[in-house]
Amino acid sequence: MMLDPQLPQALAAHLAISGAAVALAVLVAAPLVLLMPARPLLRRAVMGFASTVQTIPALALLALFYPLLLGLGRLTGISVPALGLAPSLLALTLYALLPLLRGGAGGLASVPDGVRDAARAIGMTARQRLVHVELSLAAPVVMGGLRTAAVWTIGAATLSTMVGQPSLGDLIFAGLQLQDWPQVLTGCVAAAGLALVVDAGLGLAQRGLAERRRGPALAGLALIALLVAGVAGWWWQARSDSTARPVVIGVKTFSEQFILAELIAARLRAAGHPVEIRRGLGSGIAYQSLKAGGTDIGIDYSGTLWTQALGQTAMAPRADMLATLARELPARDGVRIAARLGFENAYALAMRRADAERLGVKRISDLARVSARLKLATDLEFQSRAEWTALRRAYGLRFARINSYTPVLMVAALRDGTADVITAYSSDGALAGDDLVLLADDRAALPAYDALLLVAPGRDDLLAALARYEGRIDVAAMREANWQADRPDNKRTPAEAARWLAAKIGEDE
Repeated sequence: MMLDPQLPQALAAHLAISGAAVALAVLVAAPLVLLMPARPLLRRAVMGFASTVQTIPALALLALFYPLLLGLGRLTGISVPALGLAPSLLALTLYALLPLLRGGAGGLASVPDGVRDAARAIGMTARQRLVHVELSLAAPVVMGGLRTAAVWTIGAATLSTMVGQPSLGDLIFAGLQLQDWPQVLTGCVAAAGLALVVDAGLGLAQRGLAERRRGPALAGLALIALLVAGVAGWWWQARSDSTARPVVIGVKTFSEQFILAELIAARLRAAGHPVEIRRGLGSGIAYQSLKAGGTDIGIDYSGTLWTQALGQTAMAPRADMLATLARELPARDGVRIAARLGFENAYALAMRRADAERLGVKRISDLARVSARLKLATDLEFQSRAEWTALRRAYGLRFARINSYTPVLMVAALRDGTADVITAYSSDGALAGDDLVLLADDRAALPAYDALLLVAPGRDDLLAALARYEGRIDVAAMREANWQADRPDNKRTPAEAARWLAAKIGEDE
């Protein structure tokens, strides 16, 4: 099996963010562990806080740091990066605290009182007792806490992809969407391998400390050093030879975005630009990252920008919406529209054609009559979007059950009968390959979703290169390219589908 070309960079980034988070957690935990034994109130407060943090899902903790850092920047007037490294490092550091605190506190508590008394009897000062007696005896238990913290952090770091920080999660989330199981397996095995090697190295060090033997301890540290050197060397060998800053294309978590990113990346590379594709960003995170300059190029949709970036709730005609976006995005955020690609990827409700005909459903207003006995599958964010509120308000939809899936699994749920209706997209590849029917939005509850290329503030140098895509891609071509990447058999990679799309639109002419 050919290794994913993203693996060296993702592995190095994953190891770096995990190591930095554990190191920062150690710096925070160490003084607290030393202060807590003589201060019961401090111990209860610190351990209660760390325990509470552990009850928060890692993804939620990562997501919470975005508004916190954004608010901090506004409050202080200081430019605080709210995406990428900062929220990932802070969230993972908090996540690593509890095992370190428990290991440190438990280790010191395990030192027999008789040993402390003997140390006092021979005239040792408190500092000498701590350094030469208590920490020495507590070290194996402390190392146990460090092992747990390291393994937890390496596992949780895969989720940092969702806030714009490169990690092995890039492979896992993209592979899940594309049903590229070797890619998912590569990401999972690499993350597990990192955790196992680090745990083995720290385990050897722990054994050496427990047995008072220098050999195992040094062997454990050497194993971790070899891991770091090997990953760094592989990343260095695989990195681009160019010293220029790469153009970063930020993409969301579905095939269409991957394909369009590969299409644009190929054009930019041919023009001599180094390019990096940052995959797996959530819808809101993708735009915020572009606005903040974390990415240089974004692929977004007019309806999404209308409701999320501009905060609009009332629908508007397509021409008015596009004109407002072209005026307001640069004025508010410095983001420029480089091109309208020529197709619309609109939210829609879809059913199997046989089911729609059996129930006499052609429009969403028809669906409203029978929705109470049907099951709806949505993408992961649809139920929190303004579009879902608008649909319910306009049609009075009430489903027997609603479940959320990644887009490709949402289609699979419809295919196997787990769902009766899905929130589809008008350029969905499944519409090219499966016998599905889109239900007409006869009350115009949903906005237009023209596909747009966006550039970050200060990257007007990219406008000319991207303007060539103005109106070049129709919905049939995009749908077919998406199907090539999404189909269950004879799948193509996003890069292969992008090459097909390039030929289809005459990109090489």
